[in-house]
Amino acid sequence: MEVEVKLRLLDAANHSLLKEILSPFHLKKLNQKNVFYDSANGVLASQRAVLRLRSFNDNNDESTRCVLSLKAKAVLINGVSRVEEDEEEIEPLIGKQCVEEASKLGSIESRVIKRCKDEFGIDGEVGFVCLGGFENVREVYDWRGLKLEVDESKFSFGVCYEVECESDDPERVKRELEGFLKENGIDYKYSEMSKFAIFLAGKLP
Repeated sequence: MEVEVKLRLLDAANHSLLKEILSPFHLKKLNQKNVFYDSANGVLASQRAVLRLRSFNDNNDESTRCVLSLKAKAVLINGVSRVEEDEEEIEPLIGKQCVEEASKLGSIESRVIKRCKDEFGIDGEVGFVCLGGFENVREVYDWRGLKLEVDESKFSFGVCYEVECESDDPERVKRELEGFLKENGIDYKYSEMSKFAIFLAGKLP
């Protein structure tokens, strides 16, 4: 179970201000490309599951990495997200081929893909279709012993800004983070939709 605090920054100005304030604690910048898949008949969506292929590199390393994620039963309440997650790193070349041709996804050697078939019932013959995706620029900070991720998500219909922090004690982290944002005059709201839900909706929240 992945548990995260998710706070939406209201605009680019607040996003820039937060990055400026956090700059002494900066660890790395990740350039992410997120692509989503389901079966043609929406088997995963019907069971509140999401299959994501993320390729990324950071500013300290030019090599690309690729991670398959299966997320299920997501709940986002009062800025706290809880979701069952299974992640698996795959070869970047295989990931690139799957982005170019979604049908290849069903034939790769993968624990996550096997779960999609065995547990969620995706038929091997029906296979996978690509739903599209979006790019995300993630700045990572080590702040007061917490790993903060400040995101700039670039959709075809606009840009969304968010700060996330994974924690086993989300209420404490949320109080601490909210206090910090208020002290520094940064406008925010509790996130009400995941990035994938925003992508599917086709409009900013």
